Amino acid sequence: MQIIFLIMIAKEKYDADNFAAIVVLVLMIMTLLFGYNYLDLHHDDYGYEKLSVAIGVPIGAVLCYVLHTTTDFGSVISAALIGVLASFLPLLKKDSEYFKKLPFAIYCGVFVGMSSLEIAPSMYVVIAGGLAAGLFYMLSKNLFVGMGGKLGTIAFGGVVAVTLINWIS
Repeated sequence: MQIIFLIMIAKEKYDADNFAAIVVLVLMIMTLLFGYNYLDLHHDDYGYEKLSVAIGVPIGAVLCYVLHTTTDFGSVISAALIGVLASFLPLLKKDSEYFKKLPFAIYCGVFVGMSSLEIAPSMYVVIAGGLAAGLFYMLSKNLFVGMGGKLGTIAFGGVVAVTLINWIS
């Protein structure tokens, strides 16, 4: 997915000058390969998040989308508000592992709900993006542990998948 986006960026940016596009593209691909070869991104055990936790992703997406489309709040303020409210969920039941994991899933969904109206023009697209991101959230429990941007990347993948399916159909 990264290489496809890099190709599209280079092609759009350097449409008139193909030589410059090729040079930039080769440099970006070399940077990616360097990163994959020298960063320890591998893991030995495969763990999956529970569906009951991942259902928080579409919930967060819908809440954020509704808040920023029906009020004067922007998407960032809406995301922050939902994120702060979700952070208090573990206080409802302090010994519950479920309530400790739920704020992360909701906050991942908030990134889906922040999508602009050009990308997500309806609630159906947001729900589909939230469900796709929820699936990615379930599958990526042990991936990129300790690296920043995991929740946003998962949300981005869900929105891109739905947008691509919508574009193809």
